[in-house]
Amino acid sequence: MRWLVLLLGLSALLAAALWQVSRAREFQVFGEIVARGDGSAQVVALTFDDGPTAAHTGALLEGLGDARATFFLVGQDIVANPEAAEAIVAAGHEIGNHSWDHPRMVLMWPVAVRAQIEDTDAAIRALGYDGAIPFRPPFGKKLFVLPWVLSRMGRPSVMWSMEPDTVLGAEMSAEALTEYVVEGAEAGDIILLHGMFSGNAATREALPGIVEGLTERGFGFVTISEILGE
Repeated sequence: MRWLVLLLGLSALLAAALWQVSRAREFQVFGEIVARGDGSAQVVALTFDDGPTAAHTGALLEGLGDARATFFLVGQDIVANPEAAEAIVAAGHEIGNHSWDHPRMVLMWPVAVRAQIEDTDAAIRALGYDGAIPFRPPFGKKLFVLPWVLSRMGRPSVMWSMEPDTVLGAEMSAEALTEYVVEGAEAGDIILLHGMFSGNAATREALPGIVEGLTERGFGFVTISEILGE
């Protein structure tokens, strides 16, 4: 009985450790992981996950004004909303790969992981986009297989250093979001935002103020590829 208790305890500890590794922003078992720039320049990278959507892509592009950003798009949503995706490309933003259908890519086989990445790359290229395509894991989750596949492809996992949604909660106001980002941003930050769906209205409303406030603080806006030095 004592051995069974010990075994269950060790299993629980192992599961907890693996869960922490899967969600870590600055550590993974294989390959490169990036959560922020080196801070040598007064710049930040605004990044948007999910979509595109026909309903809300335009508002994000308008809110950004002249600031460049990186949009981590979902392959099936690109195919479903090609005009929205093309508008992002036409506006001069960087397109990132956020998988084909946004699964948790922790327990997937290598062939399935590669298909998620390559099919989305193909959908991005079909837009006429010819820039670098950084990759961000759905939910930020990765364990062994995804980092290994990415390392074989010569691509890092792109995470983030600032995540207002988690800190402020789902009921955050546009004012709270603007204040949090503008006052808290530091040189080299990769800022994770969500603005593609109806529940992300606060982000769309806050975006012009975020851009204006960061500009007034002397920040420039760069893409993930620029953060990576590519």
